[in-house]
Formats: sequence, structure tokens, C-alpha cells
Amino acid sequence: MPIDLSAPPVPFSFEIYPPRSDVRTAELFETIGHLAAADPRFISVTYGAGGSVGGRSLEILRHILTETRVAPLAHLTCVGTTYASATSLIREFLDAGITSFLALRGDPPAGVAEGELFLGDLESSAQLVQLIDRVQAERAPYAEAAIPGVTGAVRVAPREKVDIAVAAFPNGHPRSRHAREHIDALLAKQAAGATLAITQLFFHADDYLAFVQRSRAAGVTIPILPGIMPITSPGRLQRVLELSGEQLPAELAIALDVEPTPEGRREVGIAYAAQLARDVVAGGAPGIHLYAFNDHVPVLAVLREAGILPPEQTPAPEPTKEAAR
Repeated sequence: MPIDLSAPPVPFSFEIYPPRSDVRTAELFETIGHLAAADPRFISVTYGAGGSVGGRSLEILRHILTETRVAPLAHLTCVGTTYASATSLIREFLDAGITSFLALRGDPPAGVAEGELFLGDLESSAQLVQLIDRVQAERAPYAEAAIPGVTGAVRVAPREKVDIAVAAFPNGHPRSRHAREHIDALLAKQAAGATLAITQLFFHADDYLAFVQRSRAAGVTIPILPGIMPITSPGRLQRVLELSGEQLPAELAIALDVEPTPEGRREVGIAYAAQLARDVVAGGAPGIHLYAFNDHVPVLAVLREAGILPPEQTPAPEPTKEAAR
């Protein structure tokens, strides 16, 4: 199912991650039902964090594919892997019907320092983009369609292309060696065959809009989706800053600190993310990608407050395909 960012209203999508237990997985399936009912363009599923692998990713992706009408998008990381293992994993996803990917370099595995000599056969996400496309081409070099009225005859057609998203960094990658390196890297990913970019978190609309302007001037033509997360507690904000390397957003941090109740902090985070979404859409963003943190309530509230979903719309869980039959 190809990802379409051209159809109105404002396209949006979500990111979730595979839980570590069966109980959490069952809860996530319910969350996926709520997210799918809002009609996103896709739901992406991470593949581990901090250099680890995510053993339940394919289970979650299959659930989205078979039990909803939403396109699943699989995260893949390449650091520390061999060509053989990466090829095998890509083929496993393709065989399961997954045709949309987010190609990431990833972080070094636990215990391996950044800059050590051996981090695997694939040195960059651009190489992973090329590998995904090559594996798909080898697996299905062309398509066949029956010719009506001619028994046994088929028409050969070009193979279905995979959608390959990549990461973008509005304020620069933490490991960038110079001011333009993250844009040069995005150009390399585009040249390798990427069809979409999704940004890391940012906290000010101008960060995203200025980055898009610089990227377009440099020759980037693929859509660049802004990635937004409703930050609903000081602890989560601190964790996000540690992972992303972003600067502390003083206004949001102060608002979260002075609010005495969890409910109030949730409202602060939703309002901040909704305003960010409104501002980037007004500035020309092709859609909104929301980091759901496996909780549908805040991200759907952001979409409603931003005017992307109608205020009165509170989507019920989407019925599974099995229930609809």
C-alpha cells in the first residue's frame, strides 16, 4: 500500500514501538485500533532503541497490515549488522507484505563506542536505502497481470516500488562535523532512492521551516515530514533531550514545571504540540508525523486542537478486518 501525502485534508501519521510483554502488546493493539480509526497515512513501528533489536516489530507490523486499513511502515537500522543479516530481515518484511520502510543508521550496540572501527557492513542509512531497493528488485523484478480473454497469457509490468523514508535533523545531527553535513547526508539518502524524510523532534516551528528552506536550496526535493511529540511531563522532556541532543525549550519546560497536576501538564504538552503543528502546516509542511509513545489519547488530542481532526471527532477503535467480514 503506497504512502500518499497528496490527498486532503492535512495528512498525518504516527510512530509506535513494540512492547516487551504480551500484556503490553494486547494494550498496544487496542491503541492501534484508535489510531487507525483516525485514518492516518501510515503507522510506523520502531525496531529497537539505543542499539538494541526489536523482536516484536514484525508482529506489530503484521497486525497493522491485516487488522486495519492503514499502511504499516517498518523501521530498519543497519549499524552493527552484516549484509547477509540485513538482507534476510528486509526479505522477511517484504515476504510479510510490508513495502514501506524507514531506513536508519541507528546507534552503536550497547558497549560499543561511537567511532570504533567495526560497526557492521553498512556504514550509513543511504547504503541501507540502496539495499532495501535492491532486495525488492531481486525478489520481484517485475509484475504480471492477466490479459482478459486470453487464457494463460499475462502482461509484464514494472515492479511495485517500495517506499523508503529516512531521518532528517532540523537542528543538525549530534555527530555532524560541520554545519551542512546533515543536509549533505539527506541529499545522499535522496540520491540513494529515499522517497520521504521524517524529522527528529524539534520545539520551534522556525527550526523546521528554516531547515526545509535550506534543504530545498541545496537540492532536496522529497517531502520532509515534521516529527512532533506531545511532551506531557518534565521527566519525558528530560529523556527526550538526552536522546535527541536538542536544546532545552525554556517556555515548555517552565510551563511543565509550574503546573502542579498530571492532567494540567498533559494539557500543556498537547497545547504546545498543537500550536507547533498549526505553525508548520501554515508554513507549508506536507503533513504531520506524531510520535505517539504508544498512547493514542495525547496525539489524537493534538490533532483535534490543531484543527486537523474535527473537535467533535473522537474516533472509536477501528473494527478489525476479521470483524468486518
